Parts: sequence; C-alpha cells; structure tokens
Amino acid sequence: MLSYSTGPGDLDRMVADGHAVVERQLQHLAAGRGDRRVLADQVSYELARQTDAEERVLCPALARTGAAEEARHLRDENRRLKELLVVIQQSEPGDPEFEEAVTELITDVRQHAAEEEDEYLPRLRHRLGPERMPELGRDWLAAMRAAPARPHPYGPAGALGHRLTDPAAAVVDRLRDRVSGRRDVLATDPSGLLDPQAQRLMDAFAALHPAPLETLTVGRARRRPGLAAAVRALVPDHVPEPVGDVRTVPMHGGPPLRVYHPSGGQAERLPVIVWAHGGGWVLPETAETDTICRALTNRTGAIVVCPEYRLAPENPFPAAFEDVRGTYHWLERHAQVLGGDPGRIALAGESTGATMAAATAWNLRLTHGTLPVALLLVHPLATIAPHGDSMISEADAKPLTRTALSWMLAHAVPPDAGSDPWLDLLSLPAETLTGLPPTLLVTADRDVLRDQAEALGHHLATAGVPVTTTRYPGVMHGFLAAIPLLDAAQRAVAECAAHLRRAFAALPTTP
Repeated sequence: MLSYSTGPGDLDRMVADGHAVVERQLQHLAAGRGDRRVLADQVSYELARQTDAEERVLCPALARTGAAEEARHLRDENRRLKELLVVIQQSEPGDPEFEEAVTELITDVRQHAAEEEDEYLPRLRHRLGPERMPELGRDWLAAMRAAPARPHPYGPAGALGHRLTDPAAAVVDRLRDRVSGRRDVLATDPSGLLDPQAQRLMDAFAALHPAPLETLTVGRARRRPGLAAAVRALVPDHVPEPVGDVRTVPMHGGPPLRVYHPSGGQAERLPVIVWAHGGGWVLPETAETDTICRALTNRTGAIVVCPEYRLAPENPFPAAFEDVRGTYHWLERHAQVLGGDPGRIALAGESTGATMAAATAWNLRLTHGTLPVALLLVHPLATIAPHGDSMISEADAKPLTRTALSWMLAHAVPPDAGSDPWLDLLSLPAETLTGLPPTLLVTADRDVLRDQAEALGHHLATAGVPVTTTRYPGVMHGFLAAIPLLDAAQRAVAECAAHLRRAFAALPTTP
C-alpha cells in the first residue's frame, strides 16, 4: 500500500490498485476458497497484463530518471513471475507442481509489490514531480489495452520489443482463450463469497466476455455488456416491468430527462424521485437504470425522473453534478408540468449517482435552498481516495474491481479536482450536514465501495441526520438492477420504496 496520497489517474495509484487486486486473488487461492482453477486463470490474466505494462511504462520511466538498475531488476523479477504463471497454467490445483508454483508466486508477488510501492514508485514521483504522474497513468492504460492475456516469459522485455510483438501475441492469446474456454470465466467472481444467486448472475456475466474496463477505450467500454445483459441471458423471456408511461422530456438549458409515471389514474400531484444513475460518470448504464426506475415508480406511486447527464471525459467534472443539481431546481419550478408535486421531491442514486444526490443535497443545505424530503443512497462513492478496509478485502470484487474504479476516476476527474468537496463527502464539516433529510444508505457486502459508503452513513449520523444503513450480504456492486434474479435486490428495492413512501406521506400535497 502506498504511504502517500495520489490523484485519480496517477501511475502510482494504478500500479498499486493492480497489486491490490492480485493480492486478494492470491489470498483466496492460498486459502482454498472458491474455484481455484478459475482463480489461478484470473491471477495469470492480471499479472500477464500488469507485467507487460510495467515493462512498457514503469521500467522506461525508471531508466530515464537514473534508475536503470532498478528497471533491470523489475524485468528480471517479471520474467520469473511469468515462468511461474506458465507452470500454473499447465497444471491443475492439487498437483505438486501447481501448489509449489503458487506458493513461490505468492512470495515473489508480495516482494515485487512491496519494492515498487515502498521504493520505486515514491522515488519516481519525487524525481519527475506529481504533475507527470497522470501522463504516465495514461501511458499505463494504453499499455494495458495492448497487453497480451497470457504470460510470455521469453519474449522481449523492452518497451520497443513489446510494441513490436504484443499485437500478434494478443491475437494468439485471445484465440487460445476462446478455444480453451478460459475467456468464459475471466469476468466472474470465483472467490466463493457471493450467495448462489449472485454467483449464477456473475457466471452469466462472464459468459458474455466483458473485457476489463482498464483494457478498453471509453467508446468500447460504453458498448460493453453490463449486468442487465446477464439478466437477459438467464431470463430470456423477461420483459421490463410495466409502468404507466415512460417518455423523454427536454429540459431547457439542461440534459434530457427520462420520466417514469406509475400506472393508474392521477387524482393529485404525485411525489417525485430524482434518480441519478451510476457508471463512474463515464458509462450510461441505460438498461440497469431502466430496471431500477420502473421498480421505484411502481413501488412508491411516485414519478421517477432520471437526468441523462453529461458524461466524462467529453464533459469533465463538475458537468454531471451541475446537471443533477439543475434537474432538481428545474423540478422545483416545473414539476407540475409532469404531474408532480414540487414540494415532495426526493434525491436518490446509485454509485457515483448517489455521490451526486448526496452532494446536491449538501449544496442545497449550504446555499439555503429547499431540501429534498428524503435521500436514498445506494452504495455511494464517498471519496475518490482509497478509503476503508473494503478497498483491500474487495479489491478483486467484480464487476467493480479496484482497477475498474481507477479507470473510471482517471477518465472522469481532472488531476486538480481531487480535493473538491463534491468529491470528498467524508470531509464535509458536520455543521454543513445538519438538517439534511432522512437518509437510507444501501451497501453490498462484496463491494469495494462498501466501507466508504458506510463511513458516509456514520458521518451523516454524527451530524444529526436520521440515517438507516443496510448492508446486503453475498451480493456485489450493482446488484439492485438484478431484481428478476436476486432475492437481495427485491428486498433492497422494497426497503428503498418504503423509505421514500414514508417521507412522502409525512408531507401534504402542495396546493
């Protein structure tokens, strides 16, 4: 673990995030948890890409700063790691050669990571200056996109050699993964920590072959299948939950609004829920959002308004925040146009959408605006700094691994925005939070954001905000959109709806 602060997109943070993912996978492998064959394949896949990127980016950067000997040492270590990975690939769990190679790999990987995090990366930052680290971070992501999926211990170790040979190696590796069936399991969670329903969903997700976000351009990432696609694969005859009406409403000076009306006649103005979707400010998450919005409007009898806010990196921070806040203010003035009650508006969201919901409520409190009647925060990102034990214990938890989170932040948050209070909810002064409305905070046990989300709940409660925090065991980040498959998702949606109904019922309809 790095002993100093880093920014989103910095090379040293990305390298450390990769270390955290592999370390947790190796812990599962050593403990005999889960599917050890799949775990070994995933470790091989992660380390093959990480060692390749080190040799293309980190080693040349070290050499340019007078640390050529350290660069040669890293290359030698990487070759040994790749040799061990080949042995693991060619043997099976329980075989003596497999177990011996795993034991040696764990020792070597930990030593390798400690050297980089304790010595090489801090020295590189000092010599180049922190302003160069985002540039090297971009080079790291480019290298991850080009890296082969399997270890090649006797291939070139220099940056030029990798640029010449990696494209062909990557093609061959993809073919081998397809023929062997390995690509069908690389995106699942083989830790044994999910409940059976969630495990079935993640296995179906992996069968769609979603590439890791850190290996994709933004354009390809937006076409990558999500959990909603896995739900459709398991329940092919499933149809979206019917609601009264769904339409897109233009908002002058702001994003289009996706508006969901409940079924049945409307005798009076209905309460309104502003739902801010997740996706790390980069991905639209259209299908997942649709599932959640339909469920909420049916279970609350409220109008759900989902702003199609501007996405990064085309529209960097704080564009999305401005759109969510603008949506709230527009509804204060124009909710009646939709049949809504401007005096009963709740703010809600998932992941980074929950970040924006909470930040908008805080901003309203700070500027003496009209507060929402309730907050609903589903596993929010509460700070862009690595915070809490879950950043270590759930670093490998798919679909939002620590490296995937790092990829999102690198594209969404400029280097100079890291200290902005909108992105660091845990540092907001308690006196600026006092008076916020009743808040329900939902977290998932197998989620890298779990601890920082729960820390936000504690921070709000300390400020006197009525907070209920519920952790759902055995499920992962994004589970709420799997209502057709997961009992936990059905229970969570019911809890969310009950929280909102209570808040709406406590106030009369605005005349």
